[in-house]
Amino acid sequence: MANLTISMSKIRKILRMNSQGRSTRFIAAQIDSSRNTVRKYLAVLKKSGFTFDEVNNLNDKELEDLFGKTRENNQPSSRMQSMLRCFPHVDKELKKTGMNRQILWEAYIKEFPEGYKYTQFCTYYNQWKTKVNPTMHMDHKAGDKLYVDFAGEKMSYTDKETGEVIEVEVFVAILGASQLTYVEAVMSQQKEDFIAACENTLHFIGGVPAAIVPDNLKAAVTKSSRYEPTLNETFEDFADHYGTTILPARAYRPRDKALVEGAVKIIYTKVYAPLNKHIYHSLTELNTAIWQALEAHNSQLLKGRNYSRILQFEEIERGTLSPLPVLRYQ
Repeated sequence: MANLTISMSKIRKILRMNSQGRSTRFIAAQIDSSRNTVRKYLAVLKKSGFTFDEVNNLNDKELEDLFGKTRENNQPSSRMQSMLRCFPHVDKELKKTGMNRQILWEAYIKEFPEGYKYTQFCTYYNQWKTKVNPTMHMDHKAGDKLYVDFAGEKMSYTDKETGEVIEVEVFVAILGASQLTYVEAVMSQQKEDFIAACENTLHFIGGVPAAIVPDNLKAAVTKSSRYEPTLNETFEDFADHYGTTILPARAYRPRDKALVEGAVKIIYTKVYAPLNKHIYHSLTELNTAIWQALEAHNSQLLKGRNYSRILQFEEIERGTLSPLPVLRYQ
C-alpha cells in the first residue's frame, strides 16, 4: 500500500547504516525504500544538529517528535516493476545446469536497457527470493537431489471389521530444484517400507536423480557421522540398482534437510488437514486420498511465481533425470 508511515525501527536502521559510512543506495536497498526516503531522514538528522548516538538514545516517542510522521511511497517504480516481473523466470532458469546470474542479467538488460546494474539486480533478486520463499536459501540444480524423510505426525485408517484405529507413518520426498513432492502412507519406518516408498517415488517422478538425501533414519543409515556415515547395506544396494548415490543429511547441518522439513509442514496443511475430516478403511484407500490431495498441491502455483511445481518439473527437471531400470528392485 502506498504512503505508509515509516516505522521508527526503520529510521534507526537508516541512521545506523549512515553512521557506518554506508551509501544512500545501499541503505535504500537494505530497508526496501527509495533513496529519496533515505535522503529525507538524513536531511532531518543533519538539520537537527544531533549526532547519531544522541538520536539513537531517544525513545520511539521522542524520535517520532524529532522526525515527524513522514510518509514514504512504497509503490515500486515502473523500472522496479519490470525487474520484479523477471524474477520468477530468473529463479526457474537458475536451476538449469550451466546457467548463472550474469547470463540472466545480460538478457534482462538487453530487454530493459535502462534497467538496474548487475550488483543491484543480484541484491534485489536475493531480497525477492527471501520474501517469496524465506525458508529455502540453498540453490538446487535440476536432477541433482531428492530429499526424503518421514513426517513427525502419523496418519491412520480404521479397520472396517474390528473398528481398530491403525496408525501409519507418512513418507515425504521432494526434488530440490522443482520442489515436486511425493507423499505415501506406509506401515512403518522399517527399511522394507522405507525402500519401497523411495522406489515408488522414483517411479512417480519417472526417473532417477543424481543423489537421494535421507535424514539419518535407521532404515537408511546404520551409524551416523558428521563426515562419513555408514549406510544400511540394503539401501545402498537399492541405490546401486537405480544408479544413484546416497548422501545422508549431515549431522548439525540443518540446511541439509530444510527443504524436506519445509515440505512436511506444507503437507500438514495441504494433505493432513483435509484428510483428517474423513475416515478411511485401508492403507490403499488412505493413499488414494493422499495422492488426490498431492496432485492438487503439485498443481498449485508457487508463491510469488507464475508456475506450479509440476510445470517447473516438466520444464526444467524431468529431462535431467536418469532413466529408470527395466526391472524394479527385488
